[in-house]
Amino acid sequence: MIGLLKGNIISSKPTQLLIDVSGVGYLVNISINTFENISGKNSVSLYIHTAVKEDSITLYGFFTEGEKEMFELLISVNGIGPKIALSILSGIKIDDLKNAIQSADISRIIAVPGIGRKTAERLVLELKSKVDQVHEESGAKISFSIKQEAVAALTTLGYNSKIAENVVRDILSTEPDTSLEEAIKKSLNRLNR
Repeated sequence: MIGLLKGNIISSKPTQLLIDVSGVGYLVNISINTFENISGKNSVSLYIHTAVKEDSITLYGFFTEGEKEMFELLISVNGIGPKIALSILSGIKIDDLKNAIQSADISRIIAVPGIGRKTAERLVLELKSKVDQVHEESGAKISFSIKQEAVAALTTLGYNSKIAENVVRDILSTEPDTSLEEAIKKSLNRLNR
């Protein structure tokens, strides 16, 4: 099984990558989060999950080990295949997904296109005790409650929840000691530019 690929990027799309590894081109399916992490790079190192079926071998690549581990947990849940798992990882950052599963935040999980209430409930039920095993994403640990409250405040003001979440996450990752009020003020400044 292929566990890691390191090589030059030949071509990339938000959901697929062609990597040249010593003259062999590997077509790898990726999440949008991985795509964002590798954009602008000429070479890349990806953790790989190899899916073997009787008629195909498909590679799924991840920028971090934590994302690969979360993908493997997701596809272990009955009814969630690799495409849905990639969709979930494209719609929610790893640490946010872990928090949503641990706190049984069904509404956050069903915000991902293609995920219904029953699937989200099954995810929470089957993975709640397992997500602790997933490696933390690199960078500062963001206070979940401050982030959650800031996003809630911005959505109450009429901003799109996904855009608000991205802005708040960016602010808190660069300035982890930011208070709730400061996070909201800085987010509003960015959103109103």
